Amino acid sequence: MTRSPTAARERARLQVDERRSQLIELGLQLFAERSLGELSIDDIARAAGISKGLLYHYFSSKRGYYLEVVRAAAGHLVERTSAASVDPSPAALQDGLDAYLDFVEQHARSFVALMRGGDGSDPAVLEIVETTRRSIADRILTRLGQDPPTPLLRAALRGWIGLVEAASLDWLERRDLPREQLRALCAQMLIAALTAAGAMPEL
Repeated sequence: MTRSPTAARERARLQVDERRSQLIELGLQLFAERSLGELSIDDIARAAGISKGLLYHYFSSKRGYYLEVVRAAAGHLVERTSAASVDPSPAALQDGLDAYLDFVEQHARSFVALMRGGDGSDPAVLEIVETTRRSIADRILTRLGQDPPTPLLRAALRGWIGLVEAASLDWLERRDLPREQLRALCAQMLIAALTAAGAMPEL
């Protein structure tokens, strides 16, 4: 049976999308181990087993490729933590932190690539990282019934998110802290931050 032009175009589009996804997954590994400046487009093409010209067929530039990798890492993190319980109880807090740390542990390269993206000065990269942090903060505020937050609560919550990110990166690098202790530290610091901001719910 002759395939219709529409079906052929759809098949070609799916093949392009699949190949782009594979290249982005490769990028999650490459950029977790080396910075954007340390990797040339030739390095990326070589790791992918394709020509530099073919890589440019899928992505307009090295920066464009990097942005898609950082965006994918952010999406993985938000998706992984979105299914956690939606009430403000201690059990829900533990569920949320477990989901976060599951991602950090099982997708360490993705997490490091995302967090390293925040170290640069590229506005587009910083916006992706900021959007991820905002999504996590908004989810917590919704559970607390504190949206919009007071300025004090907003500052406390953003400070806590920064602490969790830094503590998670330290944990990945050193591996000398039991996961249960890291989770307990993050939970206790959130309770302390909410209490200091006058937003700790009565349970």
